[in-house]
Amino acid sequence: MDENAFWALIEGSRHQSHDPDRRLDSLREQLMRRPLPEIVQFQACLHRVRRPIDTWEMWAAAEQIFGGRCSDDSFWYFQFWVVGLGREAFVRAMADPDSLAAVPELRRLAGRPETTWSDGEWPEWESLDYVAAEAFDALTGEEEGLEEALEAAGLDIPCNPEPSGRQWDVRDVDEASRRLPRLSRMFPLTR
Repeated sequence: MDENAFWALIEGSRHQSHDPDRRLDSLREQLMRRPLPEIVQFQACLHRVRRPIDTWEMWAAAEQIFGGRCSDDSFWYFQFWVVGLGREAFVRAMADPDSLAAVPELRRLAGRPETTWSDGEWPEWESLDYVAAEAFDALTGEEEGLEEALEAAGLDIPCNPEPSGRQWDVRDVDEASRRLPRLSRMFPLTR
């Protein structure tokens, strides 16, 4: 599966629904119609595509959105959410994480306390990392079959963020305002 086919699946699910669970159902169904090697390739492609946004700058954007409280797991799930935005928004965010301020899903959260964000609104999509395994396991009846297939193909898939670039203190309000001006206005940190 090449990146064009990968993005077609991601964007196809996005056009069907904005509900993350419904999108996963759609992706799982689509993957289950494909040969097993393509399901393996989908998972490999997901991580290959995700890797360029595994940066300290993107983590800073997530920290800003999450009010300065973004854990390793939250950042990992945030990366999958950014992939789920589709290719165009992903490419913009990869070049400039502050461009996420233009994403309608985030604009709807701006100014609202996190306690009012529904599960489907949170800018995290952990389950995207499992959808290929679910499809693979359903087709083969093997638990952890995808992991074994990835290993057999010599593909090492990380399970935690390994950010590249230079780390900086997102809690420094002045620095955050300089580096992420739009997100800082939308999700202001307190001094």
